[in-house]
Amino acid sequence: MFVVQDNLMVQSESRKQIVNINLKAILVLTISIVVVSLLLLGNFFFKSTYLLKSFGELSVDPEIAFTNNKPTFLEFYAEWCEVCKEMAPKVSALKDEYEKDINFVFLNVDNQKWGNYIQKFAVNGIPQVNLFDKNGNLISTFIGKQDEIKIKELIDTLKNEEKPYREIINAEFSIIPENKNNEVSPRSHG
Repeated sequence: MFVVQDNLMVQSESRKQIVNINLKAILVLTISIVVVSLLLLGNFFFKSTYLLKSFGELSVDPEIAFTNNKPTFLEFYAEWCEVCKEMAPKVSALKDEYEKDINFVFLNVDNQKWGNYIQKFAVNGIPQVNLFDKNGNLISTFIGKQDEIKIKELIDTLKNEEKPYREIINAEFSIIPENKNNEVSPRSHG
């Protein structure tokens, strides 16, 4: 009778070990699948957001851009702007293609440091791109979501400075919320 109980206990412990090994294998496999999926899909989902965050770092200073005798691509954007996120990979590819011949300036509308440019170019919807010839003359402006072919077409107009000013507005753009940080009230001066 003790032998049967011992065999049952051994079999029970063997089953527990097998179940534990199987559970560990399933857990490791699940974690591996999740990690691989995040690595593969994460790049797809987060690339636009990463690009927008890096635009400020990739930017030529606007003061330099307007004085170095090169045409300028000036984009106003925000990291929260869905249309900006959607266009970021296209704009980044264009920057890679044209950056030897054209200044690329990216100004985040949420950065108060760029307030004078936001006012000067009457930015009230983003993304807004202003294209300037090498002398700093405004050649064209487009607001909102644009087709990559249209953007390339506009960049190519920078080479031909005789084209008249063009403004292209697409219905898909983000409205910039009113910034009340710079408002002055009688009580704000103590």
